[in-house]
Amino acid sequence: MDADDRRAPFWLGANFWSRAGGPRMWTDRYDPAVVRGELAMLAAHGLTVTRSFFFWPDFHPAPDRLDEDCVARFADFLDAHVEVRMTTIPTFIVGHMSGENWDPAWRGGRDLYRDVWFVARQAWYVRELTARFHEHPAIAGWLLSNEVPIYGGEAPHELVTAWAQLLVDAIRAAGATQPVSVGDGAWGIETTGHDNGFRLRELAQLSQFAGPHVYRMETDQVRQNLKSAWVAQLCRIGDRPVVLEEFGVTDAYVSATGAADYYRQQLYNSLTAGAVGWIAWNNTDFDDLVAERPYSHHPFELHFGITDAAGRPKPALLELERFAADLQAMDVAGLRPSSADTALILPSHLAEDYPFTQEAERALIVAVGEQAHLAAREAHVPIAVERESADGGVASGHRLYLLPSVKQLCGPTWRQLCDLADAGAVVYASYCAGEAAEQRGPWWAFTEELFGARVDTAYGIVEPIEDEVVTIELTADFGSLRVGDRLQVRAAGTDDARARLPVTVTGGEVIAVDAHGRPALVGRSHGDGYALLCTYPLEYLAARAPRVNPEDTWRLYDALAERAGVRRGIVVDDPGVLVDTLAHTDGRTFAVFTSQHAQECTVRPVVASGVLCTLDGVATQSLTLGRYGAAVYEIR
Repeated sequence: MDADDRRAPFWLGANFWSRAGGPRMWTDRYDPAVVRGELAMLAAHGLTVTRSFFFWPDFHPAPDRLDEDCVARFADFLDAHVEVRMTTIPTFIVGHMSGENWDPAWRGGRDLYRDVWFVARQAWYVRELTARFHEHPAIAGWLLSNEVPIYGGEAPHELVTAWAQLLVDAIRAAGATQPVSVGDGAWGIETTGHDNGFRLRELAQLSQFAGPHVYRMETDQVRQNLKSAWVAQLCRIGDRPVVLEEFGVTDAYVSATGAADYYRQQLYNSLTAGAVGWIAWNNTDFDDLVAERPYSHHPFELHFGITDAAGRPKPALLELERFAADLQAMDVAGLRPSSADTALILPSHLAEDYPFTQEAERALIVAVGEQAHLAAREAHVPIAVERESADGGVASGHRLYLLPSVKQLCGPTWRQLCDLADAGAVVYASYCAGEAAEQRGPWWAFTEELFGARVDTAYGIVEPIEDEVVTIELTADFGSLRVGDRLQVRAAGTDDARARLPVTVTGGEVIAVDAHGRPALVGRSHGDGYALLCTYPLEYLAARAPRVNPEDTWRLYDALAERAGVRRGIVVDDPGVLVDTLAHTDGRTFAVFTSQHAQECTVRPVVASGVLCTLDGVATQSLTLGRYGAAVYEIR
């Protein structure tokens, strides 16, 4: 693909089913006037794109035939987009939708990926529809499927990638040049630890963007607010942009105020995490379809709309409108995440599927990484999420390396960490035995060389954390922490992982002790560099605790950042107000604030260089954010 195909699309829109028909809108229920009214409402609130769906049973009624009436209605749908200056991303294999699977009448139980004839019929269908529409100005991109792991099931990754390759080839053979992605939800091994066959690294060779579907539910409000941001970080594979292809909430689960809060937090936090597109689920409510499947048996699906069943805007659409205005004011096409001195390392055991590595251990990497990401945001430390390479090794050039509650790293990586510390970096690692009963303990190497501490455990036995709250007291100044300062984290997790690491300090120094006087933080100088070991799995404990954030790990990260000389463009004296910066290609810098407080708050940010200004140029020293509020400022 040429360079244009790799550009970030910066889409803002909604997944679209008309309230006149829902998934069956392409039959005789299609109402051009209603569809145009729905699109006009979205456009009036700043939305520029829809994700649309060729409902497979209706569009492909026989193996070698398209339904020409459905095709004609889709053509009118595209014309309606042009009338309001919007575009759409059609989705081909739509066999799953809103809690039910829907087969073409002629499928006959054939395997979606393995049956050669059936795959050929899919490729024909994709090619024929692409040929009909790829020159239409309303087409912005293409998606192969909708959450196909739910519909077609899981399969070996080689088979899934081959299936995707054939369908992408069919799109290109029909002459289309627009961006393509899979539409699988990005629920594979790189983001969850579970290998469903849809591997982002392999599919990135075929697609022009990654499209996560984010509906995960949490036990902690701050983790929930940053969920899309974390998933966006996990999906950043190679140079492929990340589009939140689906996200949203149903009125059955949340109040109107809560829905607005959710949208606001997902939008602004994922923007600073590098997302370049946001497509809400979905455009409308479906009250008139309450007796029809899938809504009859999944009634919570009725009210995911950003407009109600009469077409009126709901609070979520107003949040999208405000976000659209901020994107326009910043000239979104020129935005780039600011550079980061800090690397949050994801062990390669998450994605490489090494022999005899358990899925629970991979999922643990995701959980502790997420908590570390959150703590870094609370400390206002810009981070780059870096994945360890398959054979060992991490990206060089960072001032601070965070290895949160790490059980597994490759051997060569530990050697490299020693070298990075020798070269002037600060390396931090916290211990974790892991949640699996087998091979409990740290799969580490060169622990004494790096940290100056020798592991002092009994084989097969973990040392349980006795206290309900882990208390770590500083015995030496470290970064922004001073002698006598205390860090406290609630103990949580399984019996296997809720454990500490006994050590004998050799060449290192004790920086902090626990409530029983045992080493809790052990550091060792490496020339201009430094290595710090935490004998408690702080990030793990917090990750497994409900309603815990903000918790004190952010204070340790703040101290590490100060010790490492990490560059922070802006900080706030409140871990409950997050701020990150975005750089523009024209030289401007923007600060994006999100409050994690359920009530109004006022803060006085400290800018490293320059003056904080509103987007219309008024200098300010303080700002007030409403309940879970968000705001964009410029640093001049």
